[in-house]
Amino acid sequence: MSKERGKRIAIGARPPANPQAEAWIRQGDSADLQKGDLYTARLTLDVTPAMRARIKVSAFTQGVTVAELLRALLEREFPEHKP
Repeated sequence: MSKERGKRIAIGARPPANPQAEAWIRQGDSADLQKGDLYTARLTLDVTPAMRARIKVSAFTQGVTVAELLRALLEREFPEHKP
C-alpha cells in the first residue's frame, strides 16, 4: 500500500462570482420559460424520410429551425381569426 493514498489534497477557494455571467445565465432560463409558455401543445405527424429530409434542408437554407419553419407554415395556412 502507498502512503499517498490517505493524503488529503486541499481544494482552492471558489472564484468570485461574475455578475454579468450570472445575469446571462438567468436570462437564458427566462427565455426558455417564455418559449414553453407560448408552445404548450405537441403535434406528432408521420412523414416519409424523404419529406423529412426536404423539410430539414429547407429550414437550414432559410436559417431557421424545423419547428420555426413548420410553425410559420401552419400559421400562414391556418391564421387565427379574431371576431
